[in-house]
This record gives sequence, structure tokens and C-alpha cells, in this order.
Amino acid sequence: MKVIPYGGAQTVTGSCFYVQVRDVNLLIDCGMFQGRLEEKNRQPFPFDPRSINYLVLTHAHIDHCGRIPLLVKEGFRGKVICTEPTAKLAKLMLLDASKVMYENYKTALKKLQRKGRLPEPPLYEEYDVLEAMELFKVRLSYGEEYRLSKGISLRLKDAGHILGSSFVELEVFEDKRQKRVVFSGDLGNKNKPIIRDPDTPLPADYVFVESTYGDRNHKSFEQSKEELLQAIQYAVGRGGNVVIPSYALERAQEILYVLREFYEEGRLPKCEIFLDSPLAISITRLFTSHPEFYDRETYRVFLEKNPFELPNLHYTKEPEESKAINSITSGAIIIAGSGMLNGGRVLHHLKYNLWREECALIFVGYQPEGTLGRRIIEGAESVRIFGDDISVKAKVFTINGFSSHADQKGLIEWLSYARKPQKVFLVHGEEEKMKLFGEAIQNELNLSWSIPEEGQVIEL
Repeated sequence: MKVIPYGGAQTVTGSCFYVQVRDVNLLIDCGMFQGRLEEKNRQPFPFDPRSINYLVLTHAHIDHCGRIPLLVKEGFRGKVICTEPTAKLAKLMLLDASKVMYENYKTALKKLQRKGRLPEPPLYEEYDVLEAMELFKVRLSYGEEYRLSKGISLRLKDAGHILGSSFVELEVFEDKRQKRVVFSGDLGNKNKPIIRDPDTPLPADYVFVESTYGDRNHKSFEQSKEELLQAIQYAVGRGGNVVIPSYALERAQEILYVLREFYEEGRLPKCEIFLDSPLAISITRLFTSHPEFYDRETYRVFLEKNPFELPNLHYTKEPEESKAINSITSGAIIIAGSGMLNGGRVLHHLKYNLWREECALIFVGYQPEGTLGRRIIEGAESVRIFGDDISVKAKVFTINGFSSHADQKGLIEWLSYARKPQKVFLVHGEEEKMKLFGEAIQNELNLSWSIPEEGQVIEL
């Protein structure tokens, strides 16, 4: 049995793990590279897509599912294995990605045609997404065993990251004994609303574990909620607006859930809330169709009302509605994509609010290296948006307790249930942070660990 990381190795994007077990060729995720690594999306796959029998999709974030239509375009005809919500969310995410790529292509075409050049075409288009969705044939419940071949099976278990997210327990009967290899996907933070805490893995021989926040511990979710409220009170109290760049999937719904709580407690200052993302609006509606994946607290709320609705909440789907928000100079909470500031409607809102001292910019998600969000967090005095230099005068808040990723403490606790694996492979993280995580694993669990390189052949 061998495993080759073709993404998510010493980086937090592009997750893709090639697994070969006897007659089975398997991929764990096929994600899009983001930030400074975007150009890698155009490189040919380092394997023959036609040879892949199965693709296991751990969850629907674009850095885990974003290249599936490209894989199909290049010849993949195997089966995609995931949970029911993951399949539905992946369709929304991939259709949106294809739309964004096509719009960017049209914009670039207008500019470059004048110079006698043509831009790179989109990686894929809407019909490629629809063709890919035809291969989402195996939709498993948590804990359900699925046989891939004689002596090879897998289970999906709740990763507690986003709605329908999973980690993978791959079981192989080899050398007269059963071996278990666990792929964590992305593991969630504990004690958060909406979805359940991560399930625990069975004892394993090898574990591939994400390490996005392996170097630190988050503040508690309750502390982070209070930080969010204080940031809102700061801006609204000074006559400004609040801009929250948010991932359309999971983070936007979580922010709405918390804002509803503040409203019902009478603690939310007078304001108007705008969910300015057609994708986030569609995903929020999909969330209400799968309450069986909620944790107990959210399910109890759902029995009485929609957990994501407020009287002062406005869904702005149309471009003209979005533009109208920028005529509001105070008292607006604007939740818009993209979460990394690498495109989307949030850039327009920054152009109108980032230079204003009375406003607040609140980051509630991870900002990878090379993104505009990361530059602002690291103290950039001005940034370029749509060709204009915009001063960063708004107060910038970074609240990491909203993260949908487990912190170091949570990752080590989860790993402890795997008992004494022969080796732990650290993936989906930045190299320096993974080293700190590895040292913590060694100190607290006395486990052997390594950080594989992209393309490295790992013989298990």
C-alpha cells in the first residue's frame, strides 16, 4: 500500500492524496490550490485520472473539492464517495466556482484582446460541473462501511468541521492482518453551534492529520463571540459599518446564528445586517434542509424557528442590491465573500469602508499566505483594490475562535484515540506550524511523526 500527497503537503490548500492498494486506485479529495499557489491548478495531474477507481470527498470546501470537474474533464469515470450534504454543498460550491472563473475570463478577455492576446480559459465550465455531479454515486451515512474491493473497505465518520464533513477510516486486510489508515480531512473545533463535535477515530496503524492550527490554541468560542460583539459595538457606536469577509459555507451560517442570539438577548446594537452572497444565501437555505446533522442545541432551536433568521437581516442576491449597500454610511453589518479577499463582493465594500477609521473589518477565518487578507492582518498600511490604492484605516479584528479547524489541543486529543499508530503524517498546514505541532505530538503522545513533501511516495 502506498500514499502520495499531491496537494495539502506543507500547504493548507489543494488537498489531494493518491492511495494505491492492490487493484484499487483511490483519491482522498481533489481540491483547488489557492493564494500564491493558484497557478498549480493548471498543471497536469501527476497521475492518470482514468486510472482512479474511487474519489472520497471529505467535505465541500473548495480546497478539497475544487478540481473534481477538472479531474472528470481529464478522464475520471470512477465513483465519488461522500455524505449526502457534502454532495449537495459541493454542487453549489463548484457551480459558483465555474461562474467566478468564467466571469474572470470574460473580464480578462476584454483587456487582453486590445493587446492582441488571449487569457487562459477557465479550468472548467458549468457543464463540466454537472457532468462531475453524475459521478457522486455513493452517499454514505456516518459509520456505514463500504467495500471497495476484496479485503479493502472504508467508513466515513463525523469530522465536525462543516455540515456533512468526514474523516476516512480505510481498512485493508494485508499480510494476514487488518490494517487501518485514517485520513483526517479537516477536523472541527469543539463546543461550537450548528454541527456536532468531531467523532473519535478507532485505533489506527497510520494517521494523516491536518495541522492548520497545530501551532496554537484558540480562544474559547464564548470569548470569540464576545469579541465579535465588541467589534460590532465599536464600529456602530462610532457611526461606522462592519465588514465581515466570510466563507459562504459554514462561517456565514455560524455568524448569522450568533447574531440571532445577540439580537434575542437584546445585546445587538441597532443595525441592519446584509448577507451579501448569492452562494451563502443558497447554502443557508440548504442548511435548513438537513437538521439531522445539527448538534442538540441547534436542533432544539430548529424545532421552534429558523436558527439563521433575524428581523433585521436582508438577503442581497442581485448585484444592484449589493451596490445599494454602499450608500449606507453607518449601522450596517455586511457579511460578504470571499473569506480570503481574493475576489467577490466584499472587495467593493472594502473600497467604501476600509479607509474609514470609524469602521471595523472583522476576520473570522484563516488567511493563507499570499492573500489580501493575510497582508492586511500583517499590517499593510494600504492595499490595491480594483486598481485603486486604499488606506487601511478601519480597525482590524482577527477572531480565531470562529475557526472551523481544531486547534493544537483538539488535534492532540483526537489523535490520542488512535492509540499508538506506527507513524503520524502531518498534512494541510504551513511547514513551520507543522514542526511545532510535531514537537507537541512527540512530547504529549510520544508518537513518531513526519512532514511529507508533495509527490513523496509513502510506503505503508
